Amino acid sequence: MTIGIILGLTVIPGCIGAVAMAQSESGTMSAGNGALSWMNVRDSSGVSLSRYNFAFNTDAVGILHPFNTAMATAISLEFAGWLVIVVTGIWLIGYVLSFRWMDLFAAPLRAIAEGFTNQVSIPIVLITAATLGAFCVAWFVIRGFHAKAVMQVVTMLMVAVLGPLFLAEPLAEILDSDGWLTQGRDLGITVAAGLNGNSSPQPNAIVASMQEQLADNFARKPLQVWNFGHVIDDRPACKTAWTNSVGTGDDDRIKNAIRSCGDGDAWAAAKEPTAGQFGAGLLILISGTLMLAFGAVLAVKIVRSALDSVYHGFLAIFGFAAGGFVYGPTQTFLVRSVVHALFASLRMAVQVIFLGVYVLFLGDIFQHAQGQVMAVFVMGAILEIIAITQMKRLDASLDRGNDWVANRFSQTLHGATQSPGGSGGAALGMGTAGAQRHGLGILKTLGAAAVIGGSPVTALALRRRNPALPFSKLETAASIANWGAAAVPGLGGPMGWNVQSMLNRQMWADAAREAAVRHGGIDTALGAAAAIQHVVDRGAGIDALNGALQGAGFTDVELVHRAIDSWGIISGNAGDYKLSDERLAGAVSAMARVKNTSDRLVRGGSSLKSHGNPADVAADLATLQAAAYRFRRANEGGVTLDGGAADGAQQRFVRAYMNGDQSSARLAALSRIAKEESVNPAHAALVDELQREGITADDAQRMWAWIGNEHAKNIYTSVNELIANPADPALMRAARAHLAAAQNTDRRTPLDMHSPWKQLAPPSTHAPVGDWSRMRRVGDLLQ
Repeated sequence: MTIGIILGLTVIPGCIGAVAMAQSESGTMSAGNGALSWMNVRDSSGVSLSRYNFAFNTDAVGILHPFNTAMATAISLEFAGWLVIVVTGIWLIGYVLSFRWMDLFAAPLRAIAEGFTNQVSIPIVLITAATLGAFCVAWFVIRGFHAKAVMQVVTMLMVAVLGPLFLAEPLAEILDSDGWLTQGRDLGITVAAGLNGNSSPQPNAIVASMQEQLADNFARKPLQVWNFGHVIDDRPACKTAWTNSVGTGDDDRIKNAIRSCGDGDAWAAAKEPTAGQFGAGLLILISGTLMLAFGAVLAVKIVRSALDSVYHGFLAIFGFAAGGFVYGPTQTFLVRSVVHALFASLRMAVQVIFLGVYVLFLGDIFQHAQGQVMAVFVMGAILEIIAITQMKRLDASLDRGNDWVANRFSQTLHGATQSPGGSGGAALGMGTAGAQRHGLGILKTLGAAAVIGGSPVTALALRRRNPALPFSKLETAASIANWGAAAVPGLGGPMGWNVQSMLNRQMWADAAREAAVRHGGIDTALGAAAAIQHVVDRGAGIDALNGALQGAGFTDVELVHRAIDSWGIISGNAGDYKLSDERLAGAVSAMARVKNTSDRLVRGGSSLKSHGNPADVAADLATLQAAAYRFRRANEGGVTLDGGAADGAQQRFVRAYMNGDQSSARLAALSRIAKEESVNPAHAALVDELQREGITADDAQRMWAWIGNEHAKNIYTSVNELIANPADPALMRAARAHLAAAQNTDRRTPLDMHSPWKQLAPPSTHAPVGDWSRMRRVGDLLQ
């Protein structure tokens, strides 16, 4: 819509400018626009606006200056269109307020009214109407309504007395030189001038002054700002020079006059056409047009209100000729016609006051702005918005008052009693006039159409509901398709298969919320990684992670996306690490990712790609913690060596491996004992050591499982320490070292032996540890 308004205020004025230039005296902008001279709009210095022109340096345009030539052409079209719009708007406001247009209408309208009256007010019509009125009086007397009978007689006498006076010169009270319209116009101008500080206003002189103010403020000063960069009238010598030269149509003469008056800045600004001048013209065109448009629209409203008064005056001819004698709606018709004619004149006076105050107030603002034309245009737009709002409220108030007065008069004539609140309902003949005036009659019509459209009979006849609505046919087809699917047994319903298939969404959101609250919180990197881990544990794919976290309450979209990206990249890279345990591969992949992103952050670089992002590192560290937790959760321990002794042979052997002696030979020797196989000479010493300590095959398998659990514990502990202080490089190295050690153990595992994370340790021969009576509650839950 905004683009359409801008195009309308630029393209249309350009087209108008082209036509205006074609119809001007010489077909060039420099000679002014003679087609506008008939409006005779002049500024305060007496210069006709039709002679205004935009001064260029003719040496700066031509075939050798293509840009200047194109810009000059664009500005010329813009100027010509602007001049047509501004002059027309100023002329319309001044012409309406001067009431010279009424001279065109008054004589023809009065002649038509007199001819119409001669055709209507013939004796047969008067006799018939008076007879019907007398019948109403007789009927009231017979029914015992004596008060109504008396009021009817009084009303008929009033119509009989006032009717001939009105019909003798119909519309005289409205169109005479001292009629309602003229008095309303003079009252409006006087009040507007008084509000502006004029203690002895003369309406005709004020109207002429208003038009000159509009010409200065919306044409003369904006043109000077547009052409020369500022208002040159501030210098008396320059004001006189421009006034004397602008009507000549000679660009060089205008520029020389400005130069001779001593305004070098103005002379320099007119040396050649620029894009800045085109932009300034566009702003002046849009702002000035909008501000003048409100005044022009209000002027049209004044004419409309005046003609409304004339229209209802014509209707009053019917009432005084016949309708006023008959009880009921016809008398209400006469009252409404007279009241509406009077209120239309009053509305016109109010609109004249409003327009006069608007024009005079803008003139005061321009006067106090001291040449700041553009600032006034901006503030004037704000003033216009306020004025439009207030005018709408004023129109609505006058409409309500109009209907209320007409209704009260009609009720009084018909003898209706008033309620304590003063409303008393609607008189005979008023009907829904007020509702129709405010658009409610259209609403009633639309309501009836809605009832017909929603009727079952209409639906049965046309085979679809609400056939008048757009896309009703498509809606019907879609509804039938959905109903067919929902009607399948077991599919629809509150717990049908369709609902069941979506319940996992709630489960994933609950799981994400539960994990995030326990580990870091909502909208934190740790909380997001924990939530993703928990959701994946419950079977969700990566495409469901965003919805799960949003359902859990995460609002930081960027954080969620980083967490999902980190999880996806690390999970995808885990397959490159050929390890027997996928959880260990995931932790190793996460550690490698953390190393890469943290290196980019701490080392920096000149390219955008080499710059690290703290948010990326935080997301990767949180994913590393989730991967370490997942690995530790699968290898939580529970293997007791040496029957619980603090420093037995089994613990000494495995701790020696964990503390640095991580050789494939030590693992191979442990494997030989575990599998009770023949001893390889290369491992004989280590096997002998184990056999001397009495370590059996079951003990060796338990030791093997302990090594795997210890790796998981070391990894999880070191990662948590790194999470607590990621700025310590020693903690980063420790975590990497523990993950590398577990990776080496996995790769050093003999080919004929499962890795520590791929076998179940056999039970110990010692007494069980812990309070096993607690398992009774488990039994109860299982039952």
